[in-house]
Amino acid sequence: MAASVTPPRGMRDFLPAEKARREHALGVIRGVYSAHGFDEIETPVMEDASRLHAGLGGDNEKLAFAVMKRGITSEDLAAAAASGDALALADLGLRYDLTVPLARFYATHRAALPPVFRSIQIAPVWRAERPQKGRYRQFVQCDIDIIGEAGQLAELELLTATVATLEALGLGGCTIRLNDRRILAGILGSWGVPDGLRERALITIDKLDKIGTGGVAAELREIGAITGDAEVATELEALTAADWHLHDGVVAPPAWLDQGAYADLLALRAALPDAAIEFDPTLVRGMGYYTGTIFEIAHPDFGYSLGGGGRYDHMIGRFLGQEVPACGFSIGFERIVDLLAVRDDGRPRSVVLVYDAEVPPATLLALKHELVASGARVRFERRVKNMRALLERVTADGFDAFANVTAETTDASSLAFRDLTA
Repeated sequence: MAASVTPPRGMRDFLPAEKARREHALGVIRGVYSAHGFDEIETPVMEDASRLHAGLGGDNEKLAFAVMKRGITSEDLAAAAASGDALALADLGLRYDLTVPLARFYATHRAALPPVFRSIQIAPVWRAERPQKGRYRQFVQCDIDIIGEAGQLAELELLTATVATLEALGLGGCTIRLNDRRILAGILGSWGVPDGLRERALITIDKLDKIGTGGVAAELREIGAITGDAEVATELEALTAADWHLHDGVVAPPAWLDQGAYADLLALRAALPDAAIEFDPTLVRGMGYYTGTIFEIAHPDFGYSLGGGGRYDHMIGRFLGQEVPACGFSIGFERIVDLLAVRDDGRPRSVVLVYDAEVPPATLLALKHELVASGARVRFERRVKNMRALLERVTADGFDAFANVTAETTDASSLAFRDLTA
């Protein structure tokens, strides 16, 4: 039997048309981010294993791909197997997100960066997910972050740039869902969740849309986060069913509601009067590094978020030795790219020159030079008997016109282009 020639599970190849769609979307995203004052950086695909497993990444730390140390012996393998500590064999790991590498980057290069640094990172990350539709082991994240701004200007810039980006991609009509980790802490406190189990409890609550209120309550009891008579399922149902609105106050505010956090959400609402904003006290965001405001972008046509982020003021301090405020937002690129078509506006014309065998190479190169200079994308294709199959193939590759080149062709102005998209 022939060996498999498919990519590793959860990873993909991209044909030219798919790659063109992805690059078009990435170009739009980069352009809008840049217009909003963000600068692009690049970090290595690997970080120290100890950094990736510092307790900041929530469940994603368990999904990190480890890179084995050089020179591992059979004795080392046996010792790791006996201790159950497989990470003892690894000194590096593939990044599972772009935020931990950004924190390390800032700690490394702070002296060369402005007091308030606005970064763009667009790059692949890796997680040992169980592959399924829409969930991959290698995927692209599109992050913007603001480091050094403690005030709400950071959240406002991130939300404004993200909404503008989605609108530029043709995905307008989005809703911003807001919450704050301090509000979640109040909810957990009202249930009597011990401090040592609160991060684990938040990971469980983050599964609310998958396992429902009953499933969340059962899992919280299973891990020992709640005991006694706490009516968690009933309270979660009330929280999700409530018609929450951000206004100048709340009617009969719950005892657990952190008024300072709620005041911050009110201020965000007031600063974005034209945005569709909802307060969702069950919104978690699964990463363990969030400290304050958290947010997601929802769209009425899709049953999943198109991106999310929040404030993570304590992460950089772990690397730098002093606290630095930080806030970030990530667009779910893989979730939106398949919804997009490569639009014609601003796209260079893509043409195919179908040439006869007797056409001199010098003529073809002169034609290409002339067309490329005019802004076109050009491909050569030798004439074949089955022209229909050839034209279907180049159309699928994203070309929109073709012209025949014969021995009598002298320059580009004599080419008669025919539309491939009609």
